[in-house]
Order: sequence, then C-alpha cells, then structure tokens
Amino acid sequence: MIEAFGTNQILFFLLIMSVTALFAGFFAGFFGIGGGIITVPCLFYIFGAVGIDKSFIMHLAVGTSFAIIVPTAMMSVFTHYKHKAVDFGVVKTYGIFVVIGVIIGTFFAASMNTKSLVLFFSVIMYLLALNLIFLKDKTKIKLKFTLLQRTFLGFIVGFVSSLMGIGGAIMNVPILKFVGYTINKAIGSAASIGFLIAVFGCLGFLISGIMIKTHIPFSTGFINIPAFLIFIPITIVMAKVGATTVHKMKREIIAKLFGLFLIIIASRFLYEYFNI
Repeated sequence: MIEAFGTNQILFFLLIMSVTALFAGFFAGFFGIGGGIITVPCLFYIFGAVGIDKSFIMHLAVGTSFAIIVPTAMMSVFTHYKHKAVDFGVVKTYGIFVVIGVIIGTFFAASMNTKSLVLFFSVIMYLLALNLIFLKDKTKIKLKFTLLQRTFLGFIVGFVSSLMGIGGAIMNVPILKFVGYTINKAIGSAASIGFLIAVFGCLGFLISGIMIKTHIPFSTGFINIPAFLIFIPITIVMAKVGATTVHKMKREIIAKLFGLFLIIIASRFLYEYFNI
C-alpha cells in the first residue's frame, strides 16, 4: 500500500495527479466534458500502482472521477451560462432520461461485462466524430428532438457514462448539434447535463461502495479523498479557462477540434476492447 512508498514515489504520483488535473479541467471547460475521459485511466493507473485491491480499482477510478466532475462541471456551466450558451430547456426535457440511465447503470457497474459495450461506444464515437467534422454548422436552431429520441438517447448516454465515469458530453455535444444546436450552445448545454450525470453517478458509487464495505484506504465508498482534494482546485480553475477560451474561437474550428478529439477517444476505447 501507499504507506510503504518513499517520499519520491509519493511526490511522483502527486505530480501525475496534478498534471492530469490540468488537462482534465481545461478540456472540461473547452469541450463541455466532465474530464473523466482523461481522469479515469490515469486514476486507474495510480490506484493500481499504490496497491489498491484490483477488484475495486476501476470502481474507485470511476467513482472518484464523478466526484471530481461535480464542482468542475459547476464552474464550466457557470462560465458557459455567462456567454448565454446553456439551454436549460433541453437540460430538463432530455436530462431526466440521462439521469435515469445513470441510476440504472450504477447498479450494473459492479457486475457487468463491458467488453461489448466498449466496442459499441467506440463505433458510436467514430460516427459522431465524422458528423461533427463534415456536417456544416447550422445558424438557426431547428429542434426536432422527439420524446422517443430523448428517451432512447438519454438512457444510452446516462448508462454508458455511469460505466465509464464520464460526464457524457462526448456523446451529448454531437447529439445536440445534430438536432440543430450551434456548437457553442451544444457544449454549454452538455456541460449542464454532465453536472447531473456526475451528481447521481457520484452518489451511486458512494452508496454502493459503502454498502459492500470495501474498506479501501483513504476512501469513502468508491471515492478516494486524496485524489478528490488534489484534483478539485486545479480542475475548477482550468475549467473556467477552457470555457472562456472556447467562446473566443470560430464555431467551425471548435466543431472540427471536437470531432478529432472524439476520434482519439474512440481509438483508445477500441484499443481497450482488443485488450480486455
């Protein structure tokens, strides 16, 4: 365990956490994501290196990621809101179905075989990325977001997000843009939905970890306290920087950058699929 580590090793892991927090926070604000897509794999590596029970490493990484996303998403949403880039209407009419998917997903997280889900996730990411890169930006919102679409897509986004420890924006931004939102408003609204995902995901992993009595060092349920305390101040500041930066750029550039970002993420998950 970490008690057996020397000062240099502890400082090294603190440095890794800090650098990870810088990137996770900036991308959280810039792309409206929770940052979990960066945080989860890094925490997975760190927790494994310090000797956390392998049976709970992924759960701890995901739960801690959700806890970190909550305040980070709040800062991101607040900044996007100041730029009038948040549609709370879609947050209410679509976000509720996302939350349902998150709640159900947290109950399955401890027992599901996610290999097929990872493949599905990768394929969808590639499709959404191509849509963002090649679809022209719409200057006027023409929403055609039916109840069936909101229910199905919301549940899938919430369910997948709960298993991956992410805020769901890597799926919600392309979805909202496809139904007619500008890239800026899609990012701002996705950040708001990501906040809901993080809150319910955090509660789910906190409660489930307590219920099965994991007794993981320096953790409450599936949330690691030291990692949470290190990430929070850095990600909050960087989320504001990222959210401010994105509103100074052209919409077409942002959309293409997000599309390329999704291709990188999809490729990483496809790699994970063949190595599970």
